[in-house]
Amino acid sequence: MALALGIAVFLAPRLVSRATAEIRTRVLAHPRVPDAVTDAAWLFPATVVVRTLQLAVFVGAALSLLLLWGYTGVAADLAEVLAVAVPNAAKLGLTVALFAGALVGTNVLEEKLDSYATASDNINAHQQGIVFRVLQLVVLLAVGMAALTVWQVRIGGLLVGAGFLGIVVGMAARQTLGSLIAGFVLMFSRPFELGDWVEIDDAEGIVTDITIINTRLSNADGETVVFPNDRVTNAKITNRTKRNRLRLRLDVGIDYEADVEHAESVAEEALTDLKFVEEVPKPQVMPTTFGDSAIGLQLRFWITNPSAPRRAQAKAEVLRSVKLAFDREGIKIPYPQRELLAREEAGGFQLREDRRSRPVERSVSED
Repeated sequence: MALALGIAVFLAPRLVSRATAEIRTRVLAHPRVPDAVTDAAWLFPATVVVRTLQLAVFVGAALSLLLLWGYTGVAADLAEVLAVAVPNAAKLGLTVALFAGALVGTNVLEEKLDSYATASDNINAHQQGIVFRVLQLVVLLAVGMAALTVWQVRIGGLLVGAGFLGIVVGMAARQTLGSLIAGFVLMFSRPFELGDWVEIDDAEGIVTDITIINTRLSNADGETVVFPNDRVTNAKITNRTKRNRLRLRLDVGIDYEADVEHAESVAEEALTDLKFVEEVPKPQVMPTTFGDSAIGLQLRFWITNPSAPRRAQAKAEVLRSVKLAFDREGIKIPYPQRELLAREEAGGFQLREDRRSRPVERSVSED
């Protein structure tokens, strides 16, 4: 008996090490096995398994010796203890194995999802992150339910309690839940992505973060604007980078005595060969309004890779170029003017002879 016990204790570590090596070299090294499973080989508790086997051998040998030597009462007490401890230990081991499997499974899901996102244009980084978190939550919930079943916990009562708790939480956090649902709507509708230049209601900026609760913009002043997703889904959204080009408009007025067609041609020529203005589509100059003091012309031109700084630079460049061209051609951009008329039957305008104008300096000093 002692010899058999010694052989078993001696062989247990070697058998476990041999089996572990075979699994790693033949099973885990197969090309079809995901890398996440191979990388998780360190999770296998070889030392714990060896010690458990050694303990089982010792306990079995002790029971055999007690029965052999006639200590049946002690052997019966030990068997009762083992009858309680062994099932609980098995449940604990199975629970640990379930959560270890959940960890490996989520890693496999992340690897597969990353491969799909790399090979497909149907999912972006933001959507990939949200899908992974949802799948991870589903896996953990499933494993948690399985672990509770292993420990013979009545899940029905927990589900009823969770239902009442869900009603209370839902009533208390309606807006948060609305934002959560809206986050999934944004994820699949994809009105914008990270890095897009958008306008939501009256705020515009670069999209810096999209979570399942809110969306964040960084505006031209360096401020961070946070929108709840439920507000985003109900707001007017203007995406200025979706087509990678943007048409801008700039209004300018010319004197009523100016030749409108000549002013148009001068402005169109001023819009050519500019750094930020695209030549295709061709810039346009259109008469738009009869203003109080001027005829309104609207300059229409396109820019690529639109952003707030690039828009400002393009408008400034166009303004300088058109102003220089008008000055060169003698086309005036008039000041606001008013024409005063008096009724003839009232005698028109009359100037009193005793009212004379005085220099500004004298008027100020006298005051």
